Amino acid sequence: MQYSCISDPVYTTQVTGTSAPVYARIADELARLIESAALRPGERLPSVRRLALQKRISATTAVASLRSLERRGLIEARPQSGYFVRPRAQSLAEPRLPRPRSSARQVGVSGLITRLNEASLDPRVVPLGAAIPDADLFPGSGLRREVALVARSQPRALTDYVREVAGLPALRHEIVRHYAQLGCELHDEELSITNGCTEALNLALRAVARAGDTIAVESPTYFGFLQIYESLGLKVLELPTHPRDGLVVEALQERLASRGGKDIKACVVIANFSNPTGATLPDARKRQLVQTCARAGIALIEDDIYGDLPHGSMRPLPAKAFDDHGGVILCSSFSKTLAPGARIGFVSGARWTDDIRALKSITSVATPLLLQQALANFLRAGRYARHLPRLRRAFAEQVARVTAAVEAAFPAGTRLSRPQGGFVLWVELPGAIDTLAVYEHARAEQLDFAPGPLFSPTAGRYRNCLRLNCGQKWNPQTERALMRLGALLHRSLG
Repeated sequence: MQYSCISDPVYTTQVTGTSAPVYARIADELARLIESAALRPGERLPSVRRLALQKRISATTAVASLRSLERRGLIEARPQSGYFVRPRAQSLAEPRLPRPRSSARQVGVSGLITRLNEASLDPRVVPLGAAIPDADLFPGSGLRREVALVARSQPRALTDYVREVAGLPALRHEIVRHYAQLGCELHDEELSITNGCTEALNLALRAVARAGDTIAVESPTYFGFLQIYESLGLKVLELPTHPRDGLVVEALQERLASRGGKDIKACVVIANFSNPTGATLPDARKRQLVQTCARAGIALIEDDIYGDLPHGSMRPLPAKAFDDHGGVILCSSFSKTLAPGARIGFVSGARWTDDIRALKSITSVATPLLLQQALANFLRAGRYARHLPRLRRAFAEQVARVTAAVEAAFPAGTRLSRPQGGFVLWVELPGAIDTLAVYEHARAEQLDFAPGPLFSPTAGRYRNCLRLNCGQKWNPQTERALMRLGALLHRSLG
């Protein structure tokens, strides 16, 4: 948010005519702006210097005003970023803990997913369905410069046949360095660069399981995973997943100890800011999950694609950080955080590295060298680290605004997830609402969302749920679309 002049009507108000201290009067004025939604959750307040200029007060008084608002819980300080309006305490309850069936089952969701993907390509539709971030949030000009530099300095980058199956050593080194700064040890010799996170997950699953094997998954789970399981002929065992604290590890332990436990070959989890709920496993639960899989001798496949997107300053550790036995395969990509169009992903294969690289060789041989080098240069220069705080703030603001719109427009009895990172929201609606039926009407009105049944292999499960994409920059069109969707949901109740 830009603050271009002292006379900005949002911030310029009179501070005379009352006996209260000046800092308190200014704090009260800003509080009224927050309460009236003139300043919305996630928006940045003026800096101390700008507030002092706008109000014609000292910097000390400006600091006192902001700290007063912080003590009142209306704003929060973010390191090296300033003060931001805190998300409101939600008036909506969280979604309930699901109780999936205990038996494994085959998957059949591809038809529904195809329709959702088609909707995301329609320029007339506000993209609230597919989890797609806004292209304007990424450093396009800087990435284009890097690609041009590589093309000039390595003129054969497009004409040489790429034979490095594992990927460019320089990029693998930068990924290892990035995770080392988080406190998670990866190794160059275990990393392979892939064509997006989808290929990374495909390779990991093919390395550890065969058709007919069972994979334990979160429920609800990302529908893209279900497509992969379906294509590989794998059975899926759904595990209950708390909407805030993630997969219930005790449920996995119980299933592994049961008669059918020997059929489970892997567990797949998004430990940080899961899709679709936004849940994050606490560190103690991550350690418990890693140890549970290690004792059972099964692979833990972790998708860390949203891990770099906390709404605050603390980036949570991946489950891989607790792996002492080489049993965690970590998959991720830069598709949600830096360069969606580059389709650069990676997989740390642990003890399955050789198998993964052999499968990569027969699947796609290698990943484009030019794009790998451009991203390696971008990371090495520290530009990725400088880009992430801005992206995190944008997603935090967008999630807060979509949350506020849902609270205002959706029917009474709606429940809503409370993610601390990423950019998706999971919505549980009153039980009488069938989101598959609503989706047909929504598409006719050029509205979009992801119906709940997409997120389970069990037919009809989560029929009264939906997922919303908050990755697009907030604008009046998005706000109107959410209001119209809310009205449609109200009508569906009769």
